Amino acid sequence: MPAPVPASTANPACVINCVHYDDQGRRHDIALNSISEVLASHDGFVWVGLYDPDERVLLKLQEEFALHDLAIEDARNAHQRPKVEAYGNTLFVVMTTAQMVNERIQYGETHAFLGPRFLVTVRHGASLSYAPVRTRVEREPQLLTMGPSYSLYAVLDFVVDNYLPIIQRYRDTLDLLEKDIFADSYKRSTVVHLYELKRELNKMRMAVAPLQDVLAQLRRYQGELIPDEVKLYVRDVHDHAVRISDAIDTLREMLGTALSVNLSLVTLAQGETVKRLGAWAALLAAPTLITSWYGMNFTHMPELDQPWSYPAVIIGVGAVCVGLYRLFKRVRWL
Repeated sequence: MPAPVPASTANPACVINCVHYDDQGRRHDIALNSISEVLASHDGFVWVGLYDPDERVLLKLQEEFALHDLAIEDARNAHQRPKVEAYGNTLFVVMTTAQMVNERIQYGETHAFLGPRFLVTVRHGASLSYAPVRTRVEREPQLLTMGPSYSLYAVLDFVVDNYLPIIQRYRDTLDLLEKDIFADSYKRSTVVHLYELKRELNKMRMAVAPLQDVLAQLRRYQGELIPDEVKLYVRDVHDHAVRISDAIDTLREMLGTALSVNLSLVTLAQGETVKRLGAWAALLAAPTLITSWYGMNFTHMPELDQPWSYPAVIIGVGAVCVGLYRLFKRVRWL
């Protein structure tokens, strides 16, 4: 069998890879313009990887693979919900990708066209390169002989697994914030971080939950595009997505609890402060009340006739203050 047509002309910059895998799983780089010729004269399948392609490239792929107009329109305009749509003998799959950029989660999309002998992946926005996916599948060429559906599985597995380190990072962040929650001093920044963390987890859940439906649909797909042996791999990715979704829900519940505990601790701290202020106010009020009597104009005042009156008053005031102090200490108001 002759070798596939080489990539004699440079592909556009948005074409990251244009590769033909023969029936032995061997890789051959080809030009975008030679796809039809390669598919007509060789076995195997073609995998084209794009990043933010322009309309000219998408129209070229539509011509090469006979893609539906509606699918091309969706691939041109991002901001699609995760879904699986069938257009004749082609599946159009949309998945949401996630990537940490400057300590923030940035979301992107990957649109995949799966046909009998081709796979086209279109990345938009924040999305890691699928070069590691290609390297992984090319190490096991016998698996590539299952067709383009196995490559689609590898992409789905890569997208889902990228959520795991993000979940772990958020779990570690929550552990650190818990130390601040139970610290003696109140920090407003702790509440702000808890809120931001919960907001990001809510966004992530909105991305992962529909992805479970996409994987479930691919598992139940009855056509020939996804053979039964590949569905076993898709089932494994679905299990990972379910585990990630459960981890997100657990973290969201823990964050909700952390916010409630933080609010309760702040309320308790304020209550303790009010109790201390009240106790000190009572200690100051007792001598103030007693000594205020002596600011009045009485005709007969004890200290005017009895020299021991002032010491007696001082001792009495001190006894009252000591008694109140011991009382407040016993009830833990001081």
